[in-house]
Amino acid sequence: MGGLGFQEILIIAAVVLILFGSKKIPEFMKGIGKGVREFNDAKSNVKREFDEGMKAE
Repeated sequence: MGGLGFQEILIIAAVVLILFGSKKIPEFMKGIGKGVREFNDAKSNVKREFDEGMKAE
């Protein structure tokens, strides 16, 4: 049970291209990148606060 193979990625890319069109894909990817960045920032903040809390005890 594992990762995506080349064929699966190709199918997903084709579906995204059909659904969003070639002009909307850069905007879509920018939004995904921003969401991932915000998630990672939040995760880092939670980890840092947890570590600081453990040191304080």
